[in-house]
Amino acid sequence: MFYKKNGLPEESEIVVCTIKKILPNSVFVDLDEYENKEGLIHISEISPGRIRNIRDFVKEGKKIVCKILSVNKEKNHIDLSLRRVNQAQRINKNNEYKQEQKSEKILEVVGKQNNIDIKEIYSKIGNKIVEEFGSLNECFQELIKNDTILKPLKLDSKLENTLIKIVKDKIKPKEIKISRIFKLKSSLPNGIELIKETLKKVNDLSIRENLDCKILYAGAPNYRITLIAQNYKDAERGIEKMIETAEKEFKGKGTFEISKK
Repeated sequence: MFYKKNGLPEESEIVVCTIKKILPNSVFVDLDEYENKEGLIHISEISPGRIRNIRDFVKEGKKIVCKILSVNKEKNHIDLSLRRVNQAQRINKNNEYKQEQKSEKILEVVGKQNNIDIKEIYSKIGNKIVEEFGSLNECFQELIKNDTILKPLKLDSKLENTLIKIVKDKIKPKEIKISRIFKLKSSLPNGIELIKETLKKVNDLSIRENLDCKILYAGAPNYRITLIAQNYKDAERGIEKMIETAEKEFKGKGTFEISKK
């Protein structure tokens, strides 16, 4: 990426690195997100257990995700660990890095449409965005929901309008999907009709509330509600409201139960 952070990383920070040099007992890496910063990974921090040949685990030029162990500001020395990064952290960091690369490509397009190179587009709008939002991607994710968030930055109006248009064209909002399974059982003669009526009430609620959801048969007597929203809080609130409606509508008509599956 063109954009680099100034200064030094914080201890315990998860960072993307490129392997620069491999020695018998250590590895030197470039910190991809920082300006002219390199760090060292001792062989004991490469992988758990004994390592006979360090090159079985690392290769020059390969990108890896590491954890910052210590930072000596006086000596400008950074120690890192490869083995202390768990799979979830590695996946999240790689995804975050890739999204930021995609966001930088969008900034490049804005520049090209206005005959400005990447360095100048950062100078005019990119740096201000990163300083305010922490990253381009964080800003762009908010921008697709609210195109007024850039106003306080007082950006060049032509560049701002171009950016808004391209972001809304290229980026889809983040989506959270959650599901719940519930059971509806009735021994009444018209039990099937009562179940259908209850499911219809829940579906009607989703239409009134403009919820993006589906109710699917999951094998007697189970039904699955799946709801999609832009954040977990809204998704959880919406699905709980639908579950409450199902329970209320079915009260006195049979057995309602939230499945533990």
